[in-house]
Amino acid sequence: QAQLVESGGGLVQAGGSLRLSCAASGRTFVSYAMAWFRQAPGKEREFVAVTSWSATNTYYADSVKGRFTIGRDNAKNTMNLQMNNLKPEDTAVYYCAATPEYYSTSPLAYRYWGQGTQVTVSS
Repeated sequence: QAQLVESGGGLVQAGGSLRLSCAASGRTFVSYAMAWFRQAPGKEREFVAVTSWSATNTYYADSVKGRFTIGRDNAKNTMNLQMNNLKPEDTAVYYCAATPEYYSTSPLAYRYWGQGTQVTVSS
């Protein structure tokens, strides 16, 4: 019954900001690496950002580097993604994921997934 649930998606103008959250239930995800992926219609799921369980190590896709910031609050069992200076190409369904393994940019490494939240950026 372990679950991840995303929230915070919506419609925003280009150049605007959104903050996505991922809430865990059924178990704690402390000591898990946690990541954000996104998928646009007709395209494969792609890596966005990842944070280690300690939140001391982060890695970002080149397409979002400098604009997005990943964070987590282990006490609240949540993860977030602050997205600034959004672009139309950021439009996608955003998914949070978790793995007990060392963090990875591959979706194949992740055991737990949320249902996704839609982010739409208009130009």
